[in-house]
Amino acid sequence: MTARFFASTAGIVLVATALLAGAVRLQAARDVRYPPRESDPQVLYVRSGTVLRRLAGASAPLAADAYWIRAIQYYGGTKIRLTLGAQSAAPAAGASRGAGAYALLYPLLDLTTSLDPRFNIAYRFGAVFLSEPHPGGAGRPDLAIALLQKGLRARPDKWEYMQDIGFVHYWYDRDYRAAADAFKKAAEVPGAPWWLRSLAATTLAKGGDRQSSRLMWEAIRQSAEVDWQRNDAERRLLQFRALDEIDALQRAVDSASQRSGRTADWAVLVRAGVVPGTPLDPSRTPYELTADGRVRLSPSSTLGPLPVEPAELDRRPQP
Repeated sequence: MTARFFASTAGIVLVATALLAGAVRLQAARDVRYPPRESDPQVLYVRSGTVLRRLAGASAPLAADAYWIRAIQYYGGTKIRLTLGAQSAAPAAGASRGAGAYALLYPLLDLTTSLDPRFNIAYRFGAVFLSEPHPGGAGRPDLAIALLQKGLRARPDKWEYMQDIGFVHYWYDRDYRAAADAFKKAAEVPGAPWWLRSLAATTLAKGGDRQSSRLMWEAIRQSAEVDWQRNDAERRLLQFRALDEIDALQRAVDSASQRSGRTADWAVLVRAGVVPGTPLDPSRTPYELTADGRVRLSPSSTLGPLPVEPAELDRRPQP
């Protein structure tokens, strides 16, 4: 009787555990296939990664994939709503603004990486989503660093996470000493590339200038593990090339204007031999020359908007 009782109890426990794990997978799949409407409250019923991992059991990696997809959908949907809201005089009801608009982004990424602590893309892409300033991202570099540090606890051998921490400090915090320290620590990880030490030294000596920013993106391009990250780095490098060309063209235009005493369009400057032809940016789109003689990227260029460099931000007056 006792043996049958315990066997029956064990069977009930196994069935209950299987049902709970199935419920977690079903809810995750439901959230991905049928995400909440814009008017729905932003709610995560389970916020503890430990609890969710225990409930998911052997299906934790599958649940991690589901929550990662939900995180991407949440990020993309929020970004689109904010962008459309910024373009409209009367944003749609429920379109929230500010950092709170991405309130569920970090919890979703935290759950994803708790379910699968080795989910490399979730750490690296998630850090980008969290770091990007509003409205393109959550504007929370502190949470990006927290996510990457979580990844380092799971994978101390991933020098890429430490490199990414340096990148967040450099570009979003504009803390060049902390960035250099992160690059140095990344360089000390066995198997890390040699150029991380050079990057650390350059960042500490010349943090914020265009050349060090270019080196930063070149480092990210070289360490990219997926095409999206590599393509983004290559686009950034083309943007820096465009900034260099704009500076050179502006000097030529200013010099010609001083000699002639008036501003001119590209056709006049071509005839005067100032430029060999209408200048094209790296995407093969003509640069614009405004009526007041300013060279700028065309709104139709695929390289826009050009980045505002850290050193330039540092020179801006504080409110």
